[in-house]
Amino acid sequence: MRYLTILLFLIFVSCNIEPKTKIENQTETEKETETVSENVIDKSVSEMWKDYIESNPENKDEDIPESDYFHNNREDANRLALLTLSGKKKASSGLYSLYKQYNVDLPKVGKKQIVTDFDGKAQAIIENTSVDTIPFNEVSKEYAELDMGIEVEPLEKWKKEHWIFFESFLKENGEKPTQQMQIVCVKFKTIWPEKP
Repeated sequence: MRYLTILLFLIFVSCNIEPKTKIENQTETEKETETVSENVIDKSVSEMWKDYIESNPENKDEDIPESDYFHNNREDANRLALLTLSGKKKASSGLYSLYKQYNVDLPKVGKKQIVTDFDGKAQAIIENTSVDTIPFNEVSKEYAELDMGIEVEPLEKWKKEHWIFFESFLKENGEKPTQQMQIVCVKFKTIWPEKP
């Protein structure tokens, strides 16, 4: 589950992982309860997948995709879920070095994911359409617009917000962001719910 969470975080910068404080004197029962509660998936996730499969029976043999929210706080997670649902957000960015650090596979074209709000309620199903790794300073205005879901100064806002976001994770390893740091740029399309 930890690697699943890390993977989803890396896929969605715009992603998950709330820092959790470990309690050293937990009993085994408390540890088990915490683990179970972390692994609980909202029933809306399986319901959304069921609805998708009923409308797309050619995908009936696929396993339910991973589910997660964008970013690391309620306000941004819910805002980005709505932008994805509306089809305005069509990309996400992650640090290549974090994929390597956690030994997590890079995203793949065709992979689906269920995007949730901060509380884990399913909002949309997305499917990756392209995956590229490029330096931070080579991210284009067009890509930034897809990732941010906005049209006003998307590249400036993308650079500012992602620099701060990446800096906080690199700092944990004593590293600093650079203009040449490699970014995994994932473009996706929202495939469910269907748009009229």
